[in-house]
Amino acid sequence: MKSLLKQLKGRRIDLGLKQHDMLLRIGVSRQQYQQLESRGNPRLNTLELVAKGLNSRLMLIPDESLAAVQAVLKGSYMADDSAEAMRQDPSASRSNGRQALSDDPWGDMLGDDE
Repeated sequence: MKSLLKQLKGRRIDLGLKQHDMLLRIGVSRQQYQQLESRGNPRLNTLELVAKGLNSRLMLIPDESLAAVQAVLKGSYMADDSAEAMRQDPSASRSNGRQALSDDPWGDMLGDDE
């Protein structure tokens, strides 16, 4: 499992943010943020502030629940990937025998199943 500081850096990069962007997001200078990412030991309130600036939340997950939480997160990423694939290739929904939403925007709302 990655360290918390590596996760913070990864999240910032995933969001396309540079260290100096954190000044506008949370009021921490580039130098302060760089120090936090590199050798850390921030206070809890600083971590909460950074998480908020990265559109994230801090959580304490019991060891016995970790596998379940990771499975849920992996599932949500897979669902996001599927949604992205559908945006890129709307015809993919037809391969499972269903029409794309753009082909039938009313779907089964009226209960007229054929």
